[in-house]
Amino acid sequence: MRQRTTNAPSRVVGQRGFTLIELMVVIVILGLLATVVMINVMPSQDRAMVEKARADISVLEQALDAYRLDQLAYPRTEQGLQALVSAPAGLARPERYRPGGYIRRLPADPWGNPYQYRQPGRRGAFDVFSFGADGVEGGEGDNADIGNWQ
Repeated sequence: MRQRTTNAPSRVVGQRGFTLIELMVVIVILGLLATVVMINVMPSQDRAMVEKARADISVLEQALDAYRLDQLAYPRTEQGLQALVSAPAGLARPERYRPGGYIRRLPADPWGNPYQYRQPGRRGAFDVFSFGADGVEGGEGDNADIGNWQ
């Protein structure tokens, strides 16, 4: 006698899968964990961006001081920070401009905007600053300006 074969899968006794309720409980728990992590990580990212801006401003300050030592004056506002990368026209002592400039390239602030420069500054010989997260002068909190006066 010939046995009849079927393509139907055979069930193993005691085998079972996850129920919809069990899956939903796991998803809710993962969502709660993700929320807790985000609440704790996001402020750290904001603080890190502010600290990076302060570090960049410090490097630009040092480069401006080196420029002043060689040229006996800070770059004018209209020359801007670009004077640290390449020699601007009308230098008093062009032969003293460092080959390769004072920095390799101008960094953007952590929010992707260019750093601002004013000479004479409102708060010192010059101001180097970022407009903060909002990219607009003024503001509070994450949107506050970050500058060499802080």
